[in-house]
Amino acid sequence: MSASDDQNQPKQTKVETAKRDSQHLRGSIDQTLQSGVSHFDHDDGQLLKFHGIYQQDDRDVRKDRRKEGEEPDYSFMVRIAIPGGALTAEQYLVIDELADKYANGTLRITTRQGIQFHGVHKENLRAHIAAISNALMTTLGACGDVQRNVMTCPAPIEDEPHRAVQKLATDLAAALRPRTNAYHEIWLGEDKVVSTKEEEDFYGDQYLPRKFKTAIALDSDNCVDVHACDVGLIAITEGDAVVGYQVIVGGGLGLTHEKASTFARLGDSLGFVQPEHAIDAVRTVAMIFRDHGNRSDRKHARLKYLVEAWGLDEFRRVFVELANFELAPPRELGQLFFHDHLGHHQEPTADYYGVFVENGRVLDRENFSLRTALREIVQDHRPLIRLTAQQNIILTNLDSAAVDDIEARLQAAGVTLPRDLLAARRYSMACPALPTCGLAITESERVMPDVITELENELQRLGVSDDPLTVRMTGCPNGCSRPYTADIAFVGRKPGEKYNIYVGGGLAGDRVVDLYAADVPMPQMIDSLRPLLQQWVDQREADESFSNYYRRWRGDVEPRRIITGAETPLVNGEASDAS
Repeated sequence: MSASDDQNQPKQTKVETAKRDSQHLRGSIDQTLQSGVSHFDHDDGQLLKFHGIYQQDDRDVRKDRRKEGEEPDYSFMVRIAIPGGALTAEQYLVIDELADKYANGTLRITTRQGIQFHGVHKENLRAHIAAISNALMTTLGACGDVQRNVMTCPAPIEDEPHRAVQKLATDLAAALRPRTNAYHEIWLGEDKVVSTKEEEDFYGDQYLPRKFKTAIALDSDNCVDVHACDVGLIAITEGDAVVGYQVIVGGGLGLTHEKASTFARLGDSLGFVQPEHAIDAVRTVAMIFRDHGNRSDRKHARLKYLVEAWGLDEFRRVFVELANFELAPPRELGQLFFHDHLGHHQEPTADYYGVFVENGRVLDRENFSLRTALREIVQDHRPLIRLTAQQNIILTNLDSAAVDDIEARLQAAGVTLPRDLLAARRYSMACPALPTCGLAITESERVMPDVITELENELQRLGVSDDPLTVRMTGCPNGCSRPYTADIAFVGRKPGEKYNIYVGGGLAGDRVVDLYAADVPMPQMIDSLRPLLQQWVDQREADESFSNYYRRWRGDVEPRRIITGAETPLVNGEASDAS
C-alpha cells in the first residue's frame, strides 16, 4: 500500500463525528457543567479528553450500585501536561494543595512526566482547572487526539545538550498545542468567540486520528523510551553541542489480546535533521498522520499502523515531499544507555536528588508519609522539580547540606532511599488500573508492590537481586506503563486476576518482548517465571543480564521490534522447564 492509493474511509467512528461537530472542542461541555447531572454524555466525554480530563467511576462499587438501582459513582481524572516534567517549587505546592482541595488526597506522576489527580467531582472541575491555570500550568492537550505531553531527559545537568532538549520539549509542546479558545471559555471564563476553521490552522475540525506522543532523548541517555513513541528525537552530540536530531517514527505499545492485526512496535530511524528543523520535523510527521491516519477504526488509528502499512521508504518519500528542509540519512547510533537519575548526584553548579516514588503515587498512609515529606522539603528548600518517565521526582538546585536533610526527612517518613532499593523495585512501574480506569481488566498499581516483594524474594534466593531488571504491570493490553519493552511484564488478560507474562525487553528500550506464558493467575506468576530465572542464573555468561541471556538462548540475531496481539506463548500459563 502506498500513500498515493489510500483507501477512502467514508465511514468514520463516533469519536470522529463528535470531534467534527464539536465547534473545536466545545460541544455541550459548558451546558453540562452548569446542569445538575453527575456526568457527561458520550460525545462530551470524548471531548473532555482534549481538555485533560477523563470521566471515570469507582469500579469497586459499580456492581453494588447497579443492584441498588443507582447510577455509577462518577468522578474525573485530571491530567496536567508538563513538558519535560519541569515544575517550580511554587507550582508543586499548588498541585499538592489541590490534591486535598478537589481530588482524593493523592498525586500520581505519570509515565509521560505529567501529574494526574483522581477523584475530582464534576462540581469541582471548573475551579480545579482554573487553579491549575493560575499557577501557569495547563491540562489542555494532556489527553485527546493531539500532541500529548512532550517528554525529555529530566536530568538538571548544566550542559548544552541537556539545556537544548529541555528547551525543545517546551517549544515543541507550545507549537503543537491546540489553538481553540474553547478551553479558556469553558474553564477560565473568557468570552466566547466565533468558531472558525482558522482557529485550528494545523489540526482542523477533526484534529488527529488518535493520540500522538513525542519523546526527546540524548545519544547518551534514553531514559524516556524514545523508540516507544509515535515520534522520537534523539539529540546527536559532538563535544558539548547538539549537531542535530535523529528522527524516529512509528513506535507505540498498545495492542489487543488475540487480535493479530494489532501490535506493539518500536519506531524506525527516518533520518537526521538540523537542530533548527526539529519542531518542523515533528510537525511534518503529525501532518502525515493527520491526513492519512485511519479514522474508521480507532484500534488501528495510530501512526505505527500507517508506517507499517506504507513501509519506511514510502513514509520517508512523503515526508521529504512535504518538508521544506533537508532530511539527511540516519546517523549510525551506538548503544543507547538508560539512567534513572535516582539518588544524590553532584554537578559543578548544584547537586540534585532523585526520589523513588513507587508506581508514581505520591500519598500518605500508615507508617509512610511521602506526600507530607515532599511538601515540607519543597516548602523549606524551594528546589526546582523534575518528573521522570519512570514516575519518580527529582529535586534540583541543592547543596550537600540540603541533600543530607532531604534523606533524613525521607527516612523518617518511611521512604526507602534509592541506594537501599533492590533492582526489581527500583525499575518497576505499574498503571493505575482498578478501580478508576474504565479499560482495566485486572489489578495493577494496587497489587504491584506485593508482586515485586515476591519477585525480590526469588531473586535474592538466586543471588541476583542487584542485577538491573525492569518489571512492569498493566491492567489491560494498552501498554500505559510501557510493558512491552520490559525485561518482565505482567499484562492483565482476564477478570479474576489472570495475566499474560512477557519477557525479553530491557532498560535500553531497543527491543520488544516475547509472550512467555498466557492466562496465569496472579498467585502463580512468580512460580511460572521461576524455571526461566533459574536457567538464567545457571547458564548465563559473566554478568549477562536476564534479557540478554534470554535472547541468546532463543537464538535472536537481531533485537525484536514488533509483537502482535496474537503471539503464541512459550509456556501455557504453568510453571515448567523453560529449557
